Amino acid sequence: MEFFLDTGIVSEIKEAVLLGIIDGVTTNPSLIAKTGRKQEDVIREICGLIDGPISAEVIALDLEEMIKEGEELSKIHKNVVIKLPLTEAGIAACKYFSAKNIKTNVTLCFSVNQALLAAKAGATYISPFVGRLDDIGHSGNDLLSEIRALYDNFGFTTKILAASIRHAAHVREAALLGADVGTMPLSVVKSLYRHPLTDKGLEIFIADHKRANS
Repeated sequence: MEFFLDTGIVSEIKEAVLLGIIDGVTTNPSLIAKTGRKQEDVIREICGLIDGPISAEVIALDLEEMIKEGEELSKIHKNVVIKLPLTEAGIAACKYFSAKNIKTNVTLCFSVNQALLAAKAGATYISPFVGRLDDIGHSGNDLLSEIRALYDNFGFTTKILAASIRHAAHVREAALLGADVGTMPLSVVKSLYRHPLTDKGLEIFIADHKRANS
């Protein structure tokens, strides 16, 4: 499973790059707003740090403006992926960009029917929001499992990008259910390293080394 960092904070991306396990970055209007900078400037800087897919989201709601915004974003760098909402206009825009070999990430997916529409439109990525479904008492895992079965059944090449990942358990579950990508905050990435037995084992090794060399 590929790891994408879900952030617009450049300092976090610089820190994550040093880990050697980050394959791409996803952003959205809320994440970009936290930077206080223009989206184009942030995306351009991120593309200079990560040699992988960088999702940049359109703000428009109508098809014509989505296409206009998406085309401008795609000019920033070859790695830019146009992020589109799962609406009628968004799916139509996805079909437009797919025909031009411009990569897309269809976001705000909450049902298998929506995932089917995105795949039929040629989406590069579909982003089911696991955490937000869990928040309202639904199962994000069930959605991931259904989308995986659907795509495998029909041979769709759209990649499943598990989004709204809140904790390490979400990462484990997404990987086991066959998600192609997981996008998550840096704090979640760092949590994957932690296990009490690892800490305990290191303490024992260090203590034994000190005794042997005292």
